Amino acid sequence: MKSISLRKVLTTIIILVVICAILFLILQAVNKVPVKPVVINNITPTKTVIGSSVEGRGIEAYTYGSGGTHLAFVGGIHGGYEWNSVLLAYKFMDYLSANPTVIPVNLSVTIIPSANPDGMFKVVGKEGRFTSFDVKADLPVGTGRFNNHNVDLNRNFACNWQATSTWRNNIVSAGTAAFSEPEAKVIQDFILKDKPVAVVFFHSQSNAVYASECNNGILPKTLDIMNAYSKASGYPAINTFDSYKITGDAEGWLASINIPAITVELATHEGIEWDKNLAGIKALFTYFGPVNKI
Repeated sequence: MKSISLRKVLTTIIILVVICAILFLILQAVNKVPVKPVVINNITPTKTVIGSSVEGRGIEAYTYGSGGTHLAFVGGIHGGYEWNSVLLAYKFMDYLSANPTVIPVNLSVTIIPSANPDGMFKVVGKEGRFTSFDVKADLPVGTGRFNNHNVDLNRNFACNWQATSTWRNNIVSAGTAAFSEPEAKVIQDFILKDKPVAVVFFHSQSNAVYASECNNGILPKTLDIMNAYSKASGYPAINTFDSYKITGDAEGWLASINIPAITVELATHEGIEWDKNLAGIKALFTYFGPVNKI
């Protein structure tokens, strides 16, 4: 009986040794398989100072991707009065840096986050990046909307330009001539040099997406991208801004040179409504992506 029990113990020990040996060999084999390093897909955009404001502050453009189809986004043309349009542009930039693969291979995307840096400075008191906590409280309505020549930059472009225009019930200066202001001239030079297939302007606070037109109606692609952004984001699509007469707007000038442009108006002067705008941006990436012919 003792010999039988001893044989059972020895057999058990041998089986355990064999199992341990097999496990050891498996672990050795696994350890020899190369492990791919974790790659964080952050990219650094190409930064270009494309011009300066009246007070000499740089107007910066950041380009992501390297495709031949160029899409542009512009924030802050109304400066500190619409500071949330600049924060939306910064959020968009951070998203592209962290998620570069979202950009279709055929696209390059340029963001001009702050087209009126002097107007921004009047409201946040600093240059470059800021947060909502930097925004000064209790400022008069309209503070920072104009440049340092007291010109409404979105009335200084060559679409039915006039020396004065309107903002709400106010008569505003539109400059001494179309593109008389350095900030508007910077946008003009950028557009004519880089020739984007479409331009999106971030504004606030009409809670809508507007098409653009000058004297020859709305371009078909303008309607396409307005509707695509509207459907994805949930902002109402409006063909024509008719609350009051506007002359010399940037979007109208783009229409006059056959470049589709839309205006995305945030719902308030404080929030950036990121999820809605990300959906709209992705809809444009799909529209201009490699599947579609431009």
